[in-house]
Amino acid sequence: MTSTDRTSGRPGAILPPEETRIVWLLLAAAFVAILNETTMGVAIPHLMGDLGITAVAAQWLTTAFMLTMAVVIPVTGFLLRRFTTRTMFVAAMTLFSLGTLIALVAPGFVVLVVARVVQASGTAIMMPLLMTTLMTIVPPHSRGRMMGRVSIVMSLAPAIGPTLAGFLLDTLSWRWIFGVVLPIALVALAVGATWIRNLGETTRAPIDAPSVVLSAFGFGGLVYGLSQIGGAQHQGEAGTASASLATTSLVVPLVVGVVALTIFVLRQLKLQRVDDALLDLRVFRSRNFTLAISQLSLLSAAFFGVITVLPLYLQSVLGVSSLDTGLAVLPGSLIMGLAGPLIGRVYDARGTRTLLVPGAVLAIGVLWCFALFFTATTPLWIVVIAQTVLSLGLALSFTPLFTASLASLEPRFYSYGSAIVGTAQQVAGAAGIAVLFTVMSAVSTTAAASGASDSVAGAAGAHAAFLVAAIIALPMLVGAVVIRKPADAEFDGPPVH
Repeated sequence: MTSTDRTSGRPGAILPPEETRIVWLLLAAAFVAILNETTMGVAIPHLMGDLGITAVAAQWLTTAFMLTMAVVIPVTGFLLRRFTTRTMFVAAMTLFSLGTLIALVAPGFVVLVVARVVQASGTAIMMPLLMTTLMTIVPPHSRGRMMGRVSIVMSLAPAIGPTLAGFLLDTLSWRWIFGVVLPIALVALAVGATWIRNLGETTRAPIDAPSVVLSAFGFGGLVYGLSQIGGAQHQGEAGTASASLATTSLVVPLVVGVVALTIFVLRQLKLQRVDDALLDLRVFRSRNFTLAISQLSLLSAAFFGVITVLPLYLQSVLGVSSLDTGLAVLPGSLIMGLAGPLIGRVYDARGTRTLLVPGAVLAIGVLWCFALFFTATTPLWIVVIAQTVLSLGLALSFTPLFTASLASLEPRFYSYGSAIVGTAQQVAGAAGIAVLFTVMSAVSTTAAASGASDSVAGAAGAHAAFLVAAIIALPMLVGAVVIRKPADAEFDGPPVH
């Protein structure tokens, strides 16, 4: 069916030219933000040498970023309703550009960590802003196509980031990672400040300070505690004193996170009665939204856990170089990105089941292949093929889940839904990484203690981690069948008052 632009009359257009420019600008800004984040993992060994820091300290460059994302994203649901689209874009890109500038000229490690926190504050706003804007201005029958373009950003940036970082680190220095990103971010900021106008309505509700504090301790405590699981295990192996300290650093944040999050939820249930909630939980009255978020959380836990374990398997077990490891996962990332628009069109035409069922079957099937058949002698080409098929399964899942979840809500809840989607990904991803890394480390250590070689012990650990990921992903088969595409302008759930 041919659509017509509602202002220009151009056949096949989804949006008016002005709104199309805004969408592409938001996509470009999100691409730069994600690209920046995916370069840091490759740069950490160089930063350790240049700044004279330990590996434990260097991990704070990623931990601080992840913690900031977990704290800021839940607040964006309120902020996107309180402030205009233009204000939020300018704030996001200003924070991101400022953080990038600070990182570029950082004289030492502490300032660089501060820069990462400032960068993350901007990045945390950008993705919910993009999702909310798309849901607000894109007609329901074309949302799949637009979400497909979002998948390009989310897939290609992680594919390009490590390669770009490797080139810059080999030829220049780690500062150029930020030096390349900064001018692009400044151009996006300048263009956005000129082009972007407000899309949707704003509210005048005051921000609830206790909810902000509870959200920070709740989500921040959970993510930080989960990130300490692997470190706690290693310190525990070093001795009783280290074990006690490691247990404290793990248990205390998790307990604080659970308690704060419980109080946060109770407070939101009270505040949402008068539309003053920081994160309105009435979105969960939509059965379809709740199912889609659950499916997305399972997918994120398995996906982020596997992409953390797989490079370790390739390098420590198969003896693959860092460069070849990046090249091995590149085809899968490209498949995810390039297939996005086509998958979006299929979603618009056929709905969720056509995509989610084969996506779940492919993803779960490949994870079980990882668990059952990957050994210390598996040929690299088999790993590449399997990882590419896994990426295709993920691509078939992410776009319909993003679109169907938010499309199940009333428009006034889009910003809250976008914030919950982002938060679920952060927390589930951190949990998946923590669980799989801990399982891999524990099994590898046990195998090594029993006399196995390093490669065999590493393969046993990776095998166990992949098995856990496959088990985590199994419920996706149920979700693939029951999650549906909401009818255009139809919302799933009882009226919200």
